[in-house]
Amino acid sequence: MARKAKNRAGAVAVASHTAPTAGRQNPYLRIFKSNVYVRDHDRSLPFYVDQLGFCVVADSRFEFGRWVAIAPPDGSAILALIAPRRGTENYKLIGRTTNIAFIAEDINATFELWRSRGVKFLRPPQPQLWGGTFATFADIDGNVFELLGSDEMSREIEAQRRAANERSESERRVAQELEIAKQVQARLFPQTAPALKTLDYAGVCIQARHVGGDYYDFLSFGPDRLGLVLGDISGKGIAAALLMANLQANFRSQLALAGDCPETFLRTVNQTFFDNSVESAYSTVFFAEYCDEARRMRYSNCGHLPGLLLRADGRVEELASTGTVLGLFRNWDGHMGDCALEPGDVLALYTDGVTEACDAQHEEFGQKRLLAALKRRKKLGAKAMVDAVLDEVQQYSAGEQEDDITLIVAKCVG
Repeated sequence: MARKAKNRAGAVAVASHTAPTAGRQNPYLRIFKSNVYVRDHDRSLPFYVDQLGFCVVADSRFEFGRWVAIAPPDGSAILALIAPRRGTENYKLIGRTTNIAFIAEDINATFELWRSRGVKFLRPPQPQLWGGTFATFADIDGNVFELLGSDEMSREIEAQRRAANERSESERRVAQELEIAKQVQARLFPQTAPALKTLDYAGVCIQARHVGGDYYDFLSFGPDRLGLVLGDISGKGIAAALLMANLQANFRSQLALAGDCPETFLRTVNQTFFDNSVESAYSTVFFAEYCDEARRMRYSNCGHLPGLLLRADGRVEELASTGTVLGLFRNWDGHMGDCALEPGDVLALYTDGVTEACDAQHEEFGQKRLLAALKRRKKLGAKAMVDAVLDEVQQYSAGEQEDDITLIVAKCVG
């Protein structure tokens, strides 16, 4: 995206140094696991899974043997079941007191449930001088565990469970709202493409998050005139998505002005976008108006990446910036370019998510690779070109997608 200009109020951003937070001094830490030595994994697992209600979180084989991890229903701790070879020191640890204790919200209810499942209790729940209740039980290898309960601990467990449920519900609502926002934004992209005799065109946006700030559109200006719009909103996520919807509404509400005077059209869109957005909001935009009968295109590049015009004879023209970005200044300053298209000519409009996609060595895909990808597929239709090029970009990039990827291809046909 183009470098951001100074904001409307003329304010200057100042970097500040803050003291390290407690979170940085005390990074997250928890007990990972406790070892429990058993004679046979397959024989022991039913006890922990079926009788105690634990779940298996890992079951892998390494050079030293099989490693199985199990966790109680709340997942707060992990027991590693290890089956050592006979004759080793660890084998001698099978069938001893593990010094591992479980805390139950209702120890009596847990005792009755586990006993009904066949768990062998060495000592039933008994009140203790310290105010809690204590029991012991053993697994099928004789490993002894403790089961504890107390009113104070039960209250703490219940508070933790409520907090966990609230977090889970909050996360569920956020995920649901993001999914709805994704579906709503998907409807903002063009759902139909007006048919033209001399232009085959298509566009796709692949968002990095649920919603994003890339925008493309196909605007009908009449029976034989089409508007191609591609924009990149400043910022990411929900804020950028809201600005994208704002910009799209501005473009579509001002269609009546586009035909006679595209410059006036862009000035009006810019002023409305400026008035309805915060000071730092702006968008780079490439706007083109194509006349089907004359095969002529008028365009304005508003601070966006250069459009690529691949001529049928092999020449490449870059349609560079002709005006300022939209939304940053009250008055838009720019002009329209003009060019004729011949059969076989291909126009490609794209956002920086295409050219700045990086491989494992952090090398960007770049404009040269984009041009090469387009040239290799010039004989394809517009939709097939878009799909193939974006597939190549995604194959090239490594790891998680960092930015929205948007591409429009328009091909002049005979």
